[in-house]
Amino acid sequence: MNLTYTKHDAVGIITFSRPKALNALNSEVLKELNTILDKIEASEDIRVIILTGEGKAFIAGADIAEMQGKSEQEAKAFSSLGHDVMNRIEQSPIPFIGALNGFTFGGGLEMALSCSFLLAAETAKFSAPEVNLGLIPGFGGSQRLVRAIGLNNARYYLYTANMFDATEALRMGLVQAVYSNEELMDKAMELAKLITSKGPLATRTLAAVVNCGLEKGFVAGCNAEQEAFAYLFNNEAQEGMSAFLEKRKPQW
Repeated sequence: MNLTYTKHDAVGIITFSRPKALNALNSEVLKELNTILDKIEASEDIRVIILTGEGKAFIAGADIAEMQGKSEQEAKAFSSLGHDVMNRIEQSPIPFIGALNGFTFGGGLEMALSCSFLLAAETAKFSAPEVNLGLIPGFGGSQRLVRAIGLNNARYYLYTANMFDATEALRMGLVQAVYSNEELMDKAMELAKLITSKGPLATRTLAAVVNCGLEKGFVAGCNAEQEAFAYLFNNEAQEGMSAFLEKRKPQW
């Protein structure tokens, strides 16, 4: 097994567990991740997922040993597999928290960018090093990094392959918080449990509306928001508003 999966109430934790390979992504890892996601979606009892890595890396990139020697057709298939997995995470109705415990390079940065939001250990390091290999990102990084940190910042790090640290990642808005290595997972779990305390249907609906705007544009996103806002009034919003007025916790 290249990944481990544990469940804590409504929070699932997926850990990339190839520490000797710095958790590098290969086809087997991506397919295994898809299988875990299938099981999570089928169970319908997980409301937040945390992604993290074992050892000193979150994910140190794609597995160059597997990539070397691929034909153009095989490279396209590998890229397509990566895109499918990253798109699935980004478009999931379940929020994904990336707990970036160490090296977050190449495919690892692309995996992080597909998450809903990111927390980093203070020792985490980031890089898009593909041009060092005569390549470009293959799992959506050229598009998501621009959205995450802005056009010029993204161009700078994509073209130079320069590494940056957690402080710089926070400054650019790539990560939402930086913690010590020791407290990273506790803080990730704390955030996950905060999200699970909110309206479950509202959370899932919000994910769909945000993704609609990203994929189809501002007007389509606003139209989707209006429809979803109204829909929630016939569902859990009544309990949420009643609980607020009655000064009690909602019973979702």
